[in-house]
Amino acid sequence: MPKPGGANRLIWKGAGVDGRRLSNRLPAAVGKVRPAGRRAVWYSLVSSMNKKTLVLIAWVWAPLALLAETVDLSVVHRIKAEAFENSKVMDHLFYLTDVNGPRLMGSPGYRKAAEWIVRTVKEWGLENARLEKVGKAGRGWSSSRFAIHLIEPVEAPLIGFPLAWTAGTDGPVSAEAVLAPLRSEADFDKYKGKLRGKCVLIEAHRDIPIRTTADLHRYTDAELAERAKAPEPAQAPLMPFVRRPGPAPQVRSPEEVRQFRSKLAKFLRDEGVLVAVTPGLRGDNGTVFATSGGSRELKEPLAPPTIALAPEHYNRIARILDRKITVKLEADIRVRVEEEVDGFNVVAELPGGKKKDELVLIGAHLDSWHGGTGATDDAAGCAVMMEVMRILKTLGLSMDRTVRMGLWDGEEQGFLGSRAYVKEHFADRETMATRPEYDKVSAYFNFDNGSGKIRGVYLQRNDMARPIFEAWLAPFQDLGATTLAIANTSGTDHIAFDEVGLPGFQFIQDPLDYGTRTHHSNMDVYDRVQRGDLMQASAIVASFVYNAAARPEMLPRKPRPKPQPKKEEKKEAVKPAA
Repeated sequence: MPKPGGANRLIWKGAGVDGRRLSNRLPAAVGKVRPAGRRAVWYSLVSSMNKKTLVLIAWVWAPLALLAETVDLSVVHRIKAEAFENSKVMDHLFYLTDVNGPRLMGSPGYRKAAEWIVRTVKEWGLENARLEKVGKAGRGWSSSRFAIHLIEPVEAPLIGFPLAWTAGTDGPVSAEAVLAPLRSEADFDKYKGKLRGKCVLIEAHRDIPIRTTADLHRYTDAELAERAKAPEPAQAPLMPFVRRPGPAPQVRSPEEVRQFRSKLAKFLRDEGVLVAVTPGLRGDNGTVFATSGGSRELKEPLAPPTIALAPEHYNRIARILDRKITVKLEADIRVRVEEEVDGFNVVAELPGGKKKDELVLIGAHLDSWHGGTGATDDAAGCAVMMEVMRILKTLGLSMDRTVRMGLWDGEEQGFLGSRAYVKEHFADRETMATRPEYDKVSAYFNFDNGSGKIRGVYLQRNDMARPIFEAWLAPFQDLGATTLAIANTSGTDHIAFDEVGLPGFQFIQDPLDYGTRTHHSNMDVYDRVQRGDLMQASAIVASFVYNAAARPEMLPRKPRPKPQPKKEEKKEAVKPAA
């Protein structure tokens, strides 16, 4: 009979059962003996058993041994040492943000960041590092100069930034400001003929609620336990983080939102508006949450110059205007527009051994919005995945399967990069026609919920993965990674894999101030990223990748889904356009 346990291996038999000591499975009375005594009791029991009893025990335990998930703790130790003592994760983040950020889809910043990654990973010795096209990205846009000031009734600088895919001002311009809330087409007639040559505040005064909770939050044990509960049938996917409350959502389909944005832009152009101004999507304390004000589609004209201001500054102007006092603003917006650009992902590999045609994939999205430098969304994820590849390459770990990293374009526009990659390499979700590599994918692991440390994994309703991930998380329980949530989570690139039946997983992360301060805001910058959290995440992801690449079998899959042909979009609650 084999000796229980092993010097460097953690054996996990079944869901939630600690197999590190076979004596844990002895009767309760024996389990109460101190560890040193347990060993003596164990050998005493074995020596007193007759041959038939030993044969029966071996017959019962043999299948369980085959089902055991083995974790090589010597490898985990080496991964932790490299991730914690020789970390380069913040170096990667620095180049992705301070040097090459922001990285809006189709912008020069995105291309610079992508080319830097390819050069860097080639220097490490990764193979097949390349930019892989995903199709046309539409109109390229970036902003190189921005300033806005209150000129009358007093002079003051204002906090804000221009919205993506809107025009520049061709130098400094100044004009009288007017308040003209334009929330629907019905509002257009109210202001027709009254806005030419004006700086137009296109939303009403924004109420700013009092703060009763801290911006930054880490999950408590109780919150993680709640997140681990199975959801009610038909419950919507879990939100990975909580946003600071904003305006009440309007019930519009995404297509209706696009149509209204297009009509609003046309109205502003036709009326000769000099600059449009909004208070962004939500925010306070000088934080501006905003994204686009126009379309990247070439078939639509560029939207007029549009600025999102800090709500406090926007409200100041609105209050002055409410008192019938003249307000004059000065704006200077310089943008660069390219009429047709390509979208592309960044791909690199660590080739495997005897099963090198099988794949373990990892990824994050390289594109960002432009108010900050895209640090927490999602340079943090890209930095972690780069660090994972560096760690595995540096340690020279033997892995049977090939590890492939994909850093995706166009996530912010609807998973464009990851979906294009999945369609090209694995399966078409609309027809479920598959390609040869489809059957060679073991798993895809994603990191995109800010810079918070890993607290567990969303299983995406894959019950079969639970005992496997329990074993893989066990060496990291003292670092706070303990939770498996059976529920689906949405909103990022693992969806592109999961929706065609490939095992795609997103990690559970501490929210920190992702939803309250940094997500799609001007505060999404290097300083908001937590170094220790990214080091912890790098170690855990590297360990997961090693285990997936080295285990005898690929990870279990859910049943293959049915084709998902395009259909008319249903109405849903969406944020009002900025």
